[in-house]
Amino acid sequence: MQRPTLCLALFVLVLSGSAGLSQDKAQPKGGTKKADKAEKSPADKEAAEDKPAAKAPAQNSVTDHSITLNGKKIDYTATAGTLILKNEKEEKTAEIFYIAYTKKGGPDATKRPLTFSFNGGPGSCSVWLHLGLLGPKRVKLEDNGFAVAPPYELVDNEFSLLDETDLVFIDPVGTGFSRAAKPEDAKDFYGLKEDAKSVGEFIRLYVTKQSRWTSPKFLIGESYGTTRAAALSGELLGTHQMNLNGIMLVSTVLNFQTIWGGGGNDLPHILYLPSYAATAWYHKKLSPDLQAKPLAEVLKEAETFASGDYNQALLLGNDLPELQRKAVVKQLSRLMGLSEAFVDASNLRVPLAKFNAELLRDERKVVGRFDGRYTSPVQDPLSAYAERDPSADAIFSAYASTFNHYLRNDLKFEDDRPYHIFANSIREWNWDAENKFANVADILADSMTSNPFLKVHVSNGFYDLATPYFATRYTFNHLQVAPELAKNITQDDYTAGHMMYLNLPDLKKQKTDLAKFIRASSGK
Repeated sequence: MQRPTLCLALFVLVLSGSAGLSQDKAQPKGGTKKADKAEKSPADKEAAEDKPAAKAPAQNSVTDHSITLNGKKIDYTATAGTLILKNEKEEKTAEIFYIAYTKKGGPDATKRPLTFSFNGGPGSCSVWLHLGLLGPKRVKLEDNGFAVAPPYELVDNEFSLLDETDLVFIDPVGTGFSRAAKPEDAKDFYGLKEDAKSVGEFIRLYVTKQSRWTSPKFLIGESYGTTRAAALSGELLGTHQMNLNGIMLVSTVLNFQTIWGGGGNDLPHILYLPSYAATAWYHKKLSPDLQAKPLAEVLKEAETFASGDYNQALLLGNDLPELQRKAVVKQLSRLMGLSEAFVDASNLRVPLAKFNAELLRDERKVVGRFDGRYTSPVQDPLSAYAERDPSADAIFSAYASTFNHYLRNDLKFEDDRPYHIFANSIREWNWDAENKFANVADILADSMTSNPFLKVHVSNGFYDLATPYFATRYTFNHLQVAPELAKNITQDDYTAGHMMYLNLPDLKKQKTDLAKFIRASSGK
């Protein structure tokens, strides 16, 4: 089976970065640090990439802050620290780094909604959703999400969900400051089931230590984080008897057959076509008649052709009649913005890396994978495949820089070890899917059936070429749940890519959509 590359949370993976800070005028820089009685996290044995050895990790850091959301001042506590995972022999197996934001006040804080957040990869830390969508600070970019010149800056996130829910950002083992107790045992955490087990145990521990078992509980994940969220719904219920109120999926992949082509799997070619059309439309590469239409109409035409004539053509394979093949080539060229000769030579199947390299070849540019709106000049104009992902280049440093500054200067957490934005130590991932594609859709369906109150929100980006929206539609159209439970699923679309919240208009809309979802799912 084809092996995936890291994708963000972008990024997952998906997805991280930015530098500099803009402070709330009502609050001193970094807030007010309080003494923390939590156990001091011992230094773990440093992995090879962490040499030379740094000083032991700091104590959990607790600071006080405030932010104004929807015209109301919210006082909150930020905690940056670790929880220790242990085995049945009470031996330490790992420490998980997290950052939690809890609103102060209220009649009963233990009943306030609580949301656990993580990004994807697998192998990404939680910085993307943290500083892009949910947390009290966000990376400042252009309003359309495009890059700004360094040095970078954080600003108050006026669209944070902190007014609706407390937030806990989790870094899985190998990412951030999270480490296995023994570096040689880190591989024991690198797998679909292994990851769900360790993150599930973290959630149990946090909920127990903070007396939050009676809180409405939510998960939000991006990219592989959506895979993790679905797997966790089963892990939390089966191992800890913990039902969730809601799961929020940002740029979803539950069934990897929908996005990994090759090996006789034609399904991704069908499901990617509408996103190809969206990207070509954005860059004005479609035929004049299509280019004159609004995006919604272009997508509808692409969806109809993809699920109809194109699907049939790929199904027929070599039995496709020549006249029918020519008609399919012509329509694919029209919808992709590529030449008929290129489509024909590709045997009607244009892989993503070739599409990204070919669409703007005449301009010597490549388009983005996480977000097809982004472009970058190429070094080799003859390269058959995309040299780079400009949508990753635009933001990775910005998120990494600002987060590292924010952690030490605002949250007062000091640790000299490198904070792993991506877990470079992950070389293999146990997909638990030998001779098949990993698929956690059945786990989610079972969780929804076991807990009919569980609701699911899905965020799709039209320009997302990592987890295309039509693939997500396919997955949920094939989810094996009763019709009355399918009503618990909400899908909202956005006019950006994998990290749709980078686009300021989409961030505003996503805040409204998710706030409405949390209120409806928690009985507020």
